[in-house]
Amino acid sequence: MQALFAEFALADERATARLGASLALAVGGEAAAIARQGLVVALAGDLGTGKTSVVRAMLRALGVAGPVRSPTFTLVEPYVVSSLNFYHFDFYRLGDPEEFSFAGFREMFGKSSVCLIEWPDKAAGHLPTADLRIALRLAGEVRHASLTAATELGAACLHRITTEMASPAA
Repeated sequence: MQALFAEFALADERATARLGASLALAVGGEAAAIARQGLVVALAGDLGTGKTSVVRAMLRALGVAGPVRSPTFTLVEPYVVSSLNFYHFDFYRLGDPEEFSFAGFREMFGKSSVCLIEWPDKAAGHLPTADLRIALRLAGEVRHASLTAATELGAACLHRITTEMASPAA
C-alpha cells in the first residue's frame, strides 16, 4: 500500500484538541471496528509539541473522565473504553530499544488494543509497524501535524480524521 499523507496547522490548543477528538471519532463509536482489529498510532515530535495533548483530547472525547497523565515515568498508562484497551506509551526515558522487550509490552499489542506511542523511535526495531504516524512540530506559535497512514487500517483512520478536520469547527 502506498502511504497516505495529510497535514494540518494547529493554531492553538483548541485546534490540537480537535485533532485528538477527530482521532477518537476514527477509532471509537461507530468506527470501533477499526480499533477492534488492533491499532498502533505513533506520535513523534520534540518536547512540548503536543503529543500528550493529542492523546488526552482523544481519550476525553472517548469518555475518559479521570486523569490522563503523561506516562513519562511509568512508561505506559492503560485505559479501558467500552471493550477496547487503550495503552498510552511514552518511551522518552528508554535508554536502549531492547528495554521495550524486557518490559513485556509486546503482549499489549493486538486485537481490541489501541496503542498510542510517544517517542516510538526510542523502541525502534521492537515495535510493530505503526498504522498511523502523527508527527508534530512547532513553527513559531503554530503547531503542525503531519499524519501518515502506512496500512489500510491507518488509511481508514486518516480518511475519517481528514473528513472531521475539514468540517467547520463546532
